[in-house]
Amino acid sequence: MSRLIRKVSANTSNVVETKNVADLKAKTGNLYESIAVIAKRANQINISLKEELHNKLEEFASHTDSLEEIHENKEQIEISKAYERMPNPALLATQEFVDDKVYHRRAENDLFS
Repeated sequence: MSRLIRKVSANTSNVVETKNVADLKAKTGNLYESIAVIAKRANQINISLKEELHNKLEEFASHTDSLEEIHENKEQIEISKAYERMPNPALLATQEFVDDKVYHRRAENDLFS
């Protein structure tokens, strides 16, 4: 999953671009449904990024106080800065949605089919 996020984030700039609302609406037939799909995907990306960041920071965790702690903190700071420079999960999710990389379906259609 993290490779996909890095690949998408490499193709997505940190600059917010306006999107054509009609294009978003056309994907599902309802603008609010499209926004809900994007929001759910953004939440998935956010959770994945948080887990990945936490795992990377755990590698440098120190439970003892020493001079080495300063060096370890520098590495933690660099990792944190790298994640701060990444695009917002909502931007990533919107780009995935526009590029048709998000699978979505309506649950109510499955109940009556």
